[in-house]
Amino acid sequence: MNNQNRTAKKVAFIGVLGALSCVLMLFRFPLPFVPGFYEFDIAELPALFAGFFMGPVAGCAVVFVKIVLKLIFQGTQTAFVGDLSNLIGSMCFILTASLIYRRKHTKGGAIAALSISTIIVSIVYVFLNAYIMLPMYSSLYGLPLETIIGMGHAVNPWVNDTLSLMIFAVLPFNLFKHGVTSILTYVLYKRVGNALRHTMGLAADPTLHRAGKAV
Repeated sequence: MNNQNRTAKKVAFIGVLGALSCVLMLFRFPLPFVPGFYEFDIAELPALFAGFFMGPVAGCAVVFVKIVLKLIFQGTQTAFVGDLSNLIGSMCFILTASLIYRRKHTKGGAIAALSISTIIVSIVYVFLNAYIMLPMYSSLYGLPLETIIGMGHAVNPWVNDTLSLMIFAVLPFNLFKHGVTSILTYVLYKRVGNALRHTMGLAADPTLHRAGKAV
């Protein structure tokens, strides 16, 4: 397969994964220890596959396609604040994981990539929420920050101020969300990796079958 055809297939594949990611965003639900506007989904799973399979740029491209399609078909319910946060956080997650896995293409490298990226993106979301998202929500909707904190306290008695909202709600929520996505990626990627390469017309990757060496 020449480079032009391969590039066309990659672009098409990114589009398909972006569309799948957008569909997965429809299947979201709140968790019992966070306010209802924080919703769990596994929409970053296709982007992680793309990042592991084709590299960090492809993974981030899937995230971008996901957000664009979401805005086209669903619009925004957060005056674009949540969408921007989703874009930044998802790209942070995908970039970290795919860059580490690219440098260490082994089973241990995959575990490290997924673990480190989960921790980093969870910390990033704490700062995004504390300094960007919640102040902007409060300003745009005329909703006092105390009201948002009260919503958190109603479902989680540990939440009493902004700091405790971050520590006892936002941080564990993102550790859980991205941890589940990471586990699913780890479990599924080995099983479908060479099937994806076959779809793209690439040679099978022997490291995917090397016991104890790669995902």
